[in-house]
Amino acid sequence: MRHPLRRKLPLLALLLAVAFISLGISLMTGSVDIAPGELWSLLWQNHGSTHYRIIHELRLPRTLSGFAVGGVLALAGLLMQALLRNPLADPYILGVSGGAAVAVLGAMLLGLPFAWQAPMAFGGALASILLLFGLAHSGNWDTNRLLLTGVVLAAGWSALISFVLSLSPPVQLPGMLFWLMGDLSDALSPALPLGVLALGLLASLWLAPTLNLALLGPARAASLGVRIQRLHIFIYLLASLLTAAAVSIAGAIGFIGLISPHMLRLVAGNDHRILVPGSVLLGGSLLVLADTAARTLIAPMQLPVGVLTALLGVPLFLFLLNRGMPGRMP
Repeated sequence: MRHPLRRKLPLLALLLAVAFISLGISLMTGSVDIAPGELWSLLWQNHGSTHYRIIHELRLPRTLSGFAVGGVLALAGLLMQALLRNPLADPYILGVSGGAAVAVLGAMLLGLPFAWQAPMAFGGALASILLLFGLAHSGNWDTNRLLLTGVVLAAGWSALISFVLSLSPPVQLPGMLFWLMGDLSDALSPALPLGVLALGLLASLWLAPTLNLALLGPARAASLGVRIQRLHIFIYLLASLLTAAAVSIAGAIGFIGLISPHMLRLVAGNDHRILVPGSVLLGGSLLVLADTAARTLIAPMQLPVGVLTALLGVPLFLFLLNRGMPGRMP
């Protein structure tokens, strides 16, 4: 009899293939289309041509950054869904992305250097999570109360974002608005998002068996040796770091963290040893494809990728919801 984990390995292989295909489509598609054979040659040989510069100076850094941001958002969503034992949890819906966005916009308004954006985003995301659980905690672990509090908190951050934008000088406003809607046009340094993704992936894989036990409920998990409070604190910090990295690089991009883990869960079940790498591959692929569409649909103009993920994510999530999404994970 095959081990249950081994039965899911073909799914991970398929997701890996989808990831490579999405990366290839992104690299080949744009104002100048590049054939697959030429792309392969350009990736490994310096021809000194215009096509080589397009790939290595523009498309490859943006594509890798987009994949890393998508993977980071999917991983943050998966961690929050495991923490709340509810598939509706997501950094965007719970207001964590909003808290990070308010902090970054505040840094922009104050004219702070770009290097301040990442730590400010982390502080905003962490403050949002602490505020969320502080407001929702009432002596028991009520996930419905947490979700409702998160929705209200997200609305509050949205109001603060509007306030900051209203105070912004006209010369700064267009750039702030475009960044806020989710934009990868300036994400040309993939080292940071890829490093955060690798860190988050390793930490989540190490945590995967514990997350499986946590799905049994706090009481049963504690009886099996899980230190619930320590687990919650670790997830708070890791989810804040992942969300902050994504927001500081690409703005507030919604639905990737919500849809990717849920789509995979419908096929693979609740084993986080599969969900963790699978969500990263699926989330990265979805954002890369969305960004490719955002920069090519109305070329030479570009759409904010966050707008496109919302336009695609809302009907897709409603479709998945009608397919019978449980209100609470087991």
